[in-house]
Amino acid sequence: MPLTTDTPPSAETRLHHRACHLCEAICGLLIETRGEDIVSIKGDPDDPLSRGHICPKAIALKDIHEDPDRLRGPVKKVPGANGSSTWQAIGWEEALDSAAEGLVRITRAHGVNALGIYMGNPTVHNHGMMTHQGQLFRHFRTDNRFSATSVDQLPHHLVALWLFGHKLMFPIPDIDRSDYFLMLGANPVASNGSIWTVPDIRRRISDFKQRGGKLVVIDPRRTETAALASEHHFITPGTDALLLAALLHTLFSENLANPGHLAPFVKGLDAVAGALDAFTPEFAAAHCGIAADTIRAMARDFARAGAAICYGRMGVSTQRYGTLCQWLIQLINIATGNLDKPGGSLFTLPAVDQMQSVSPGGFGRHHSRVRHLPEFDRELPASTLAEEITTPGEGQIRALFTGAGNPVLSTPNGRQLDAALEQLEFMVSLDPYINETTRHADIILPPTSPLEHDHYDLAFHVNAMRNTARFSEAVFAKPEGSLHDWEIFNALAARVAALLEQDHRDAPAPDVIIDAGLKLGPYGEQHELQLNLERLRQQPSGVDLGPLQSQLPQRLRTAQQTIDCATAQPLADLVRLQAEFADPGEAGLRLIGRRHLRSNNSWMHNYHRLVKGPGRCTLLMHPDDMAERTLSDGMEVTLRSRAGEVRVTVEASNDMMPGVVSLPHGFGHHRPGMRLGTASRHAGVSCNDVTDELALDALSGNAAVNGIPVSVSAA
Repeated sequence: MPLTTDTPPSAETRLHHRACHLCEAICGLLIETRGEDIVSIKGDPDDPLSRGHICPKAIALKDIHEDPDRLRGPVKKVPGANGSSTWQAIGWEEALDSAAEGLVRITRAHGVNALGIYMGNPTVHNHGMMTHQGQLFRHFRTDNRFSATSVDQLPHHLVALWLFGHKLMFPIPDIDRSDYFLMLGANPVASNGSIWTVPDIRRRISDFKQRGGKLVVIDPRRTETAALASEHHFITPGTDALLLAALLHTLFSENLANPGHLAPFVKGLDAVAGALDAFTPEFAAAHCGIAADTIRAMARDFARAGAAICYGRMGVSTQRYGTLCQWLIQLINIATGNLDKPGGSLFTLPAVDQMQSVSPGGFGRHHSRVRHLPEFDRELPASTLAEEITTPGEGQIRALFTGAGNPVLSTPNGRQLDAALEQLEFMVSLDPYINETTRHADIILPPTSPLEHDHYDLAFHVNAMRNTARFSEAVFAKPEGSLHDWEIFNALAARVAALLEQDHRDAPAPDVIIDAGLKLGPYGEQHELQLNLERLRQQPSGVDLGPLQSQLPQRLRTAQQTIDCATAQPLADLVRLQAEFADPGEAGLRLIGRRHLRSNNSWMHNYHRLVKGPGRCTLLMHPDDMAERTLSDGMEVTLRSRAGEVRVTVEASNDMMPGVVSLPHGFGHHRPGMRLGTASRHAGVSCNDVTDELALDALSGNAAVNGIPVSVSAA
């Protein structure tokens, strides 16, 4: 897709191979530049994973690189007129010195737990952030660490740890070889996959159906993916665990369970079957809105398919039974022998194998100070961050470091956190923008543009539906006077170590680390491919390492290389589930989120190519629910919850299940003090001004932002 440029024709034209870093699909790109300008961005047809596919987000890389609001150097907050504050540009030496001194000052005075750390979602889209953040944080062994994980996929990690022995062992749907696909709370046509790197999903679904595959989508909204499905069934938000338990009950009660090749190393299925006695299809149907006969038919079709997949994402993770849902999903795959099976769900074998180098994770080794919520992988639930700042006592957070995160818009009850950040004594943000969160910082340290550094997808090759590897060189040279994020971490760590009189040694550049990972990985020095960074650089479109293969039990990281299905915590949570739904409960509106192809996170609303067209921050609502409240299409309404309220335009939609309303994520760019010009002109409202910080998945502490009880009335 050509892009206009004002560069003189005499400038040199170059072609660059690149991976798009804006979502999990990691599509291969061909970026043509002339001098310092981007002339065109197209899909790379030779990329073995994306096969030439791109979405509108990739075209917006030009906007992101050229954004005038993106900080090119560090800034500090200084007093302004009338008691206000303003931003002053400063040099790197002053910025790094001030940041290190402030962090050390607070922890010396109040203890290491006085420092809070929040890392946002873009961290895992950037190898420098992943490889080098530990350089700084090893000097601050604070218990108050947080990330976007606990507002997203924490249940996946916890179930992977319990069943398979490692937090990154995610079973990946093998759609290209499957016969039956049961999908819950996922919309890959809009997301390009989530904990499932699957570019060009429309074509893959089309191919899947043309060869006779059946796609069944369970969702309270008829999503873009549901519109392509063989069947779509509405479900009452928050009841997915009942449906999944009833499916598993049917498999056991009708003798359809057969783990097949998994049987020698799977145990505990009998205990699970006994715990599900009460979860009949009739019990589930009374609450979830799907008929008992339909539930039985789903279970039978799944069991009898040659190869089947059960997969669930955000819609089932970010609810009050998120971990129970993910556990039941994997038990369905295990009980039918569809785990570790071509056409079912398999584990990747990435070229840089983090199973060898990354901690498997842990759970409940310490708890939050105020609500006693459990840690996972040394991180506390993000929903507790605000109260850990505002509640006095030992361990109160007084200083905060944020990296690539905007929790004011992306965590529950954002207004509460917005107010809490005002109470901090010191705050440092590694971020390219002055946004809703970083406007509270004392120092902002902006890294180079994503196109000014090299790139390797450490995270998303782990989630890919095919084993591939690709290294992307920088498109543009690093500007003079700028620092990469990994250089910022190295420099901060050196200063902190000096102040604390601790040892320090700079970590090597990320490409050196990637090279070592490739050599030690499954296709490296011990493999016939002898894969290393030099060889990967010689194939800029990437290398195809083949389809996913059966790897169990060898791949398991559990102590005995077995899968114990009778996990104590989710078995106990079945009791809570049954008790909660013993009575019909009160009817009322429930709020769910919404994903759009042109969006991903809050920072993606500052680019014209991604926000142009009709406004997308509307409240979708079924016409019958609107008529009941005397509302009309396009009217401004008030959306209320226990946590707060927003005023938003309502949009009538027959794609919504009656009793359910939907508001997209990442908007709310109306707060003062930001420097996001385009986003401010498309401000919308933040769904997290009405989500509830007290609503959690009881097992993991993950935020339950789906299924929130709300009311809607004319504004």
